[in-house]
Amino acid sequence: MEEFDLLVLGGGPAGYLGAERAAQGGLKTAVFEERALGGVCLNEGCIPSKTLLYCAKTYSHALHGEAFGIRAENLSIDHGAVIRRKVKVVKMLVSGVAAKMKALGVEVVAARAAITGKTADGFTVVAGGVTYAGKYLLVATGSAPVIPPIPGLGEGLERGFVMTNREILDLAKQPEHLAVIGGGVIGLEMASYFNAIGTKVTVIELLDKIAGQTEDEASAMLQTIYTKRGVDFRLGCRVTEVGDHAVAYEKDGQAGHAECDAVLLSAGRRAVTQGVGLETIGVYTDRGAIVTDDKMRTNIPHVWAAGDVNGRSMLAHTAYREAEVAVNDMLGKADAMRYDAIPSVIYTDPEAAGVGETVETARAKGLSVYAKKLSMRHSGRFLAETDRQDGLCKLVFEEGTDRLIGAHLVGSYASEIILSAGTMINTRWPLDSLKKIVFAHPTVGEIIREGLFEGQSPHL
Repeated sequence: MEEFDLLVLGGGPAGYLGAERAAQGGLKTAVFEERALGGVCLNEGCIPSKTLLYCAKTYSHALHGEAFGIRAENLSIDHGAVIRRKVKVVKMLVSGVAAKMKALGVEVVAARAAITGKTADGFTVVAGGVTYAGKYLLVATGSAPVIPPIPGLGEGLERGFVMTNREILDLAKQPEHLAVIGGGVIGLEMASYFNAIGTKVTVIELLDKIAGQTEDEASAMLQTIYTKRGVDFRLGCRVTEVGDHAVAYEKDGQAGHAECDAVLLSAGRRAVTQGVGLETIGVYTDRGAIVTDDKMRTNIPHVWAAGDVNGRSMLAHTAYREAEVAVNDMLGKADAMRYDAIPSVIYTDPEAAGVGETVETARAKGLSVYAKKLSMRHSGRFLAETDRQDGLCKLVFEEGTDRLIGAHLVGSYASEIILSAGTMINTRWPLDSLKKIVFAHPTVGEIIREGLFEGQSPHL
């Protein structure tokens, strides 16, 4: 039996970063991953999807560049070449993670691991027929796509007509008409990519809005933009069947269907806790996710859980921070997880990003709030780099304290700008202090400063 200080189940963002921090802290560490280091994020999610989206954005900007003096003839995009570039990017990053593990002395076991029980000194795990012992456990087994019990869906997945985020990122041939089941982040990003390269896209969503928990005005603006670009949104629709070349749905008692030659299933994700062996040591779960406190501790001493598996915030950057908190707790360092300033981004074109509370979520919690809202056109750089486009900056403040508690953006660089708003929320500084922060000029990020001053602009 091989013995370690820490056994990490899962090699995604929470797993590999947790292993890295543990090794740096002097813990002898092993990480178990049955597929590829980097997990869904590096291999089937964040990174590959952004590679596709950047290619599409580059193509779209060239295709519609007349306003910027750009004229191109016979412009085209090669979807196969885009996929090949994606593969190169993923391989480079995964190999980088592997090199980091090797340099730190982390043992990487390419096999699925399952907890088998407790010992006097810790826990045992079996992977690839070998038993490993560890004083501590970090469960970071991630998440998997939700597969609803829709007639025809299973058969469609088996023959490749229906795809999840994993398969669509390896799709060799561009479909003529793609139906997307689910208008959340994954569905919208793939709708954005395929719409940009010329595929007809229909998005079928159960809710009456797109983009899940995205702030309502930001969600509506994104829908308006993509409707004008030809994406067909069918909201408030419950999918009833997936056929050979169509998706059937029902809305208000009326039947409808969307013809297509490919389907993307993006109906949410679930924590991977089955087959992990949690029951052998009595780890609590709630609705399939591991229950954790603000130090990422489970109910079992010396067992932590980080990343999608705890269901708190299924984002890679959340997983990174949760893993750091968990390892710091193992090492006896004071630390705790905060979830009130975690940014979320939809990498469409334009991007949508949010952090903290919306007016609605704040009031639902009993908070008294007010909002400041202005157009992205208050940014000189935004005007310089766009043509007749608009965007949104909405800031939410707590009454009485004047603390910023939420920020929501639609526009270029929103994914980068949102960090400044998140930092402001984290500091808990009042509005008067935030107004003293100096932003570089000209930047689109100045929109945050303009919002702090209720849209008053010193340079326009």
